[in-house]
Amino acid sequence: MGLTGRQKKTIVVSVFYLITLFTFTHIPIPQVVYQAGVSDKWLHFLAYMNLFFLMWFSFFPDKKADWRKLAVWSVFLGVIICGGVDELSQPYTGRTCDFWDFAADAKGVSAGLIIVTFASFWPSLLAVWAISIFGVATLVSADPSKVAPTLDTVYHIFAYGGFTLIWTQLMNLYLSPKTIINRLLLIMSLPLGLMFFVKASSMLLGRYFTTAEMLLSGGAIIVAAIATCLFARKRYQKPFLAKGA
Repeated sequence: MGLTGRQKKTIVVSVFYLITLFTFTHIPIPQVVYQAGVSDKWLHFLAYMNLFFLMWFSFFPDKKADWRKLAVWSVFLGVIICGGVDELSQPYTGRTCDFWDFAADAKGVSAGLIIVTFASFWPSLLAVWAISIFGVATLVSADPSKVAPTLDTVYHIFAYGGFTLIWTQLMNLYLSPKTIINRLLLIMSLPLGLMFFVKASSMLLGRYFTTAEMLLSGGAIIVAAIATCLFARKRYQKPFLAKGA
């Protein structure tokens, strides 16, 4: 049986992600990371949670994880070994092998396993993306808009715009709003809710966020929502015309 289109894309992203991950863990830590006051344990957790998600759906694009199957533990062990090799090889490039970094990797892999146990591809992707957004917001203690303004701008647009598109795909599978307006409101509801939750949590945790970041995130959500509605407009034209709209 051949690979599906989505599976091929997931494999390509997985390979690129793994190469990028190992590259960044084997070069000197960028100065911007120190300036931002990043919690590296949170970073390890998020990195390996995402890696497990990608590896699982590269091999099993349409299956949840069944803990009774050997395949689950094969993927789990494989990603754990990646984390071990990552840490053990770092001293050869001037970095430090840290057991607690590996422990954070293992926790991330475990979190990824739990997510794919209960959810298929699109719900899992939505959960992983949301956790990553929350994690990035809480792992930076400095003001990212001052430390790396361009990167901060790109991140907020990509993070919240991407989350909106993933939520739209999930809606297409399980929900059928009757009108474009209902669709637009439903598309924006969860992303905007996530945005306010993350910003409120950042405030309670003493993390920095700015009005500009709120506008960027909200703008990305609105643009993504409108774009998907315009793309789906033809689907709703007939019901509108039937009502004389």
